[in-house]
Amino acid sequence: MNAKRIIKKVAVLGSGVMGSRIACHFANIGVQVLLLDIVPKDAPADKKARNKIVNDALDFALKSNPSPIYLKSFAKRITTGNFEDDMPKIADCDWVIEVVVERLDIKQHVFETVEKYRKPGTLITSNTSGIPIHLMADGRSDDFKKYFCGSHFFNPPRYLKLLEIIPTKDTLAGVVDFLMDYGAKYLGKTTVLAKDTPAFIGNRIGVFSIMSVLHYVEQTGMTVEEVDKLTGPVIGHPKSATFRTNDVVGLDTMVHVANGLYKNAPDDESRELFKIPSFVEGMLKNNWLGSKTGQGFYKKEKGEGGNQFYALDLKTLEYRPSQKVKFASLETTKAIDNLKDRLRILVAAKDKAGDFYRATFYQLFAYASNRIPEIADELYKIDAATNAGFGWELGPFEKWDALGVEDTVKAMEAVGNKPAQWVYDMLAAGAKSFYKIEDGKRLYYDIPSKSHKVIPGTEGLILLNNIRETNTVWKNSGTTITDIGDGILNLEFHTKMNTIGGEVIEGINKAITLAEASYKGLVISNEGANFSAGANVGMIFMMAVEQEFDELNMVIKAFQNTMMRIRYSSIPVVIAPHQMALGGGCEMCLHADKVVAHAELYMGLVEFGVGLIPGGGGTKEFALRLSDELQEGDVELNNFRDRFLTIGQAKVSTSAYEAFEFGYLKKGRDIVVVSRDRLLAEAKQQCLQMANEGYIQPIPRGDIRVLGKQALGLGYVGANTMYSGNYISEHDVKISQKLAYVLSGGDLSQPSMVSEEYLLGLEREAFVSLCTEKKTLERIQSILTGGKVLRN
Repeated sequence: MNAKRIIKKVAVLGSGVMGSRIACHFANIGVQVLLLDIVPKDAPADKKARNKIVNDALDFALKSNPSPIYLKSFAKRITTGNFEDDMPKIADCDWVIEVVVERLDIKQHVFETVEKYRKPGTLITSNTSGIPIHLMADGRSDDFKKYFCGSHFFNPPRYLKLLEIIPTKDTLAGVVDFLMDYGAKYLGKTTVLAKDTPAFIGNRIGVFSIMSVLHYVEQTGMTVEEVDKLTGPVIGHPKSATFRTNDVVGLDTMVHVANGLYKNAPDDESRELFKIPSFVEGMLKNNWLGSKTGQGFYKKEKGEGGNQFYALDLKTLEYRPSQKVKFASLETTKAIDNLKDRLRILVAAKDKAGDFYRATFYQLFAYASNRIPEIADELYKIDAATNAGFGWELGPFEKWDALGVEDTVKAMEAVGNKPAQWVYDMLAAGAKSFYKIEDGKRLYYDIPSKSHKVIPGTEGLILLNNIRETNTVWKNSGTTITDIGDGILNLEFHTKMNTIGGEVIEGINKAITLAEASYKGLVISNEGANFSAGANVGMIFMMAVEQEFDELNMVIKAFQNTMMRIRYSSIPVVIAPHQMALGGGCEMCLHADKVVAHAELYMGLVEFGVGLIPGGGGTKEFALRLSDELQEGDVELNNFRDRFLTIGQAKVSTSAYEAFEFGYLKKGRDIVVVSRDRLLAEAKQQCLQMANEGYIQPIPRGDIRVLGKQALGLGYVGANTMYSGNYISEHDVKISQKLAYVLSGGDLSQPSMVSEEYLLGLEREAFVSLCTEKKTLERIQSILTGGKVLRN
């Protein structure tokens, strides 16, 4: 197979929930997509009618929330058609992906048609979640079989990272290698090589875990709220936990996989756990499938006082008001941020929560160990699949490591959950853990060789968790500076939500000082759940309440000075944000030499929501960028209005590409990386390239053109119009006026040239003055106490 194979065009056959969204994700990465589906029965001859199914499906997908596409305009990369008229067009495609209904006879019929038009050597894969891959290729040509395998995306394809590649005995090794590499590098997936076994890896382990919990609930009488409290973020699982996840995915989907496993895995030692509990049977009879039918384990009803939330009583199958639950053990771990430390305490707890964790974890550990080598030869694949497919922070073997392998084996034996023999052999060989870190690389225990080996595919990655212990140059309570090689430093934050306070400001300045003295450049990135949720508003609130406004002014000036130091240091500073980069986190990116953004970036200047304007150079930077793009005539005011509304409406991008549209990222300067795992390595490479090409220290700007009264009047009129229409409050008008004042350069009689320092002074003055307002303090307090934006 040609190692230089390029994917320019993909055909997706089937436009249902998965097919339309797979098409969108290929469009996300710049690939042209041909999306086909069946012709409606008795459709008239016109093209619109014959493409109704595929067009309706794509429209529905594009309107769904969360969106499957980074930017609505990317949908232009998708061309729709139908199986009868447009199948010959697949001859122009480099990869054909089948995503039709889960019936072997229908899939085989589709592949028979595909073979008539497909070019020899074209990749052909199936997105099945359960049908054996080898059965689908029966009767096909040798060329078809060589280039055919399973490519199982998880729903939704944009957001869930797992892509399982399932070859048959006929699939060329080069095809498998290409798909594994392409999925990781270009689609941003955790690609896992799976065997052609029932439900493959992710669903085999993930659905077992769910079924184990359901049967435990049936035996013990635990409530859905109790289980969701125990199986969410507290153990590193998504907020939707167990029952809410089932409601979102659809109870019928989970039951379909469980029934398939019960039927197709007769030798599974835990087969009985895949039997459907009686309360689930009752829900199926009532058609309570979750979100798609309006009710499942939970339901929502509109009442006079707002929405009312109900939970299902699993004993009576009647709904009752949803209740908040508490466990003593969870209360004791609230202050413990480290997940592994938290798990050790929870599993050792003597209350109902501890009983639940011991029962379900020990079952899961034993089951996962017994699936090797049935579903995978290497244990890391099981962890990778569950983490990427189900959003777990730690997979079964990683959790087991956190609890201590040897001690946990003894505890498992005591309750009849004995693990596989290879675990005992591993311990006897002197290996005490499934994973370990050596020379900055993460190693897994390889069963045949009885030794630890580097996880394949991770050789070129830079993972801070692997190098922090040996490569730390400096640290304080909120930051760590790490040498990531080739003369580049990395600064990471590890405050709560990676908020920016004094310790982070100190860390940024220290990192720049060190880099300027002895290194080539600096990257600012981290491996937290979010890059940064912004400034520490709790600190701002306390200073404002105490009326320490001189001190607050100094703090804001220190923040501004630090942002300016990022801009004007003598070494390149590259920032690599991911997930949330809000407020101060966004302002930091605005001042970088370059931003290497993860595609899933939710970036915005959101200070307006707490009664403030951006005070860390964000408003100044928007004025500067406005100056750089100004043209003669009315366009000037149009651009001003756009910048004003972006801050005034606290717009947050839903992807890195939308961040370009909002002006947070700069076209021609900043770049987007789809793979989260490769973000730091790419940022380092970009920083190194800038340094090696001869980085020149920038000069502070004194040539910023501001519009003065001309734009200030527009801002005032706009705010008053919105107030008159009851769209904003009186306090919103006041904030808007402050924002307009800074963006326009103050009360200047005509357009003028000003400096950055001048604008920073205006920005700081406006920020501090808003902190004196009672309504601003009420807004900040609302965020701090309830996480809700108050519109007072």
